[in-house]
Amino acid sequence: MTLFDLTDKVAIVTGSSRGIGRAIAERLAEHGAKVVISSRKADACGVAAAEINAKYPGSAIGIAASISSKDELRLLVDETRKAFGKIDILVCNAATSTTIGPMDAISDEAFRKVLDNNIISNHWLIQMVAPEMRERRDGAIMLVSSIGGFKGSALTGIYNISKAADFQLARNLAHELSPYNIRVNCIAPGLVRTDMSRALWQDAAMEKRLTEQLPLRRLGTPDDIAGAAVFLASPASRWVTGHVLVVDGGNVC
Repeated sequence: MTLFDLTDKVAIVTGSSRGIGRAIAERLAEHGAKVVISSRKADACGVAAAEINAKYPGSAIGIAASISSKDELRLLVDETRKAFGKIDILVCNAATSTTIGPMDAISDEAFRKVLDNNIISNHWLIQMVAPEMRERRDGAIMLVSSIGGFKGSALTGIYNISKAADFQLARNLAHELSPYNIRVNCIAPGLVRTDMSRALWQDAAMEKRLTEQLPLRRLGTPDDIAGAAVFLASPASRWVTGHVLVVDGGNVC
């Protein structure tokens, strides 16, 4: 077995029809895992799974599920077990960022949506997959958070609050699940070129200002985050839990 070998492992990756989740799913498949592509739209899941299977035959299936629905997440878990027999790796990547602007302008409904989708849905999924991991005494769980969780912001305050909560969710669960050899970690990306973050980088002047602040002088790509996920899913990270792995081009260094 090599350090990054994921042969015979089964992974659920939420929000994986595009962006960071898609890159993570593809790299997990490249290293031998069976991957479940999940997002709200069945067609998008099917397309992403087909494209991954074209490279790594038989490695991917698509199962649509909204992270806002506990019933749909339960179906995602149940259908994954029917297809592949087990779940070894959970990547909670899907998230919501409803607004860009000050906190005093956000509605209660929008605030709750961010907290529910970015924190509670992760808790639900972990509750669903942890029992079999405990029984097997093996598992890798990761939450895709953000460096926004380390600092305040006049533009993304609610999102940052939710991502800071994910840090603590991972730490607490690491204490609860580590006796069963289940590792729980966070990935904290910096600004990555995705549709979700487009409002922050689509303006050329803003992008120039942001990249000039980074030691590596560029924004991230989804594939820049995928390597961290492979590491945290693989035997290479077998002594890593409760950790926040920052992948941000040097932003917080």
